[in-house]
Amino acid sequence: MNSDLTEEEMRRALFGTPQPEEQISTPLVQHPVPEIIFTKPAEAPIAKKKVAKAFTPRLRVTLRVGNDFEGIMTELIHEADTLSSLLAEQEAVKAAKKKYKYVELVSVKSM
Repeated sequence: MNSDLTEEEMRRALFGTPQPEEQISTPLVQHPVPEIIFTKPAEAPIAKKKVAKAFTPRLRVTLRVGNDFEGIMTELIHEADTLSSLLAEQEAVKAAKKKYKYVELVSVKSM
């Protein structure tokens, strides 16, 4: 490898030959652009088809709730839209705890 390169030769090797700065750029001619206005096409109202409701799995959770320990307990039924009995139970207990102090699970059945 030749290490006797001058600074100008190194610049040419790295960056290429310099472009002459005497080039005069011609001004770009701008053509008038026509204004484009987008309008929504008038469409006839389409009658929406009624989609048949898909089967939603439901579980019925039965709870015994009350506010007095060993007092009067009432039965509460909660319907959950899930297949998981654990999630249905947690959802029902959470909803019942907002109003009642003592909550006891009786059953979880599919509907």
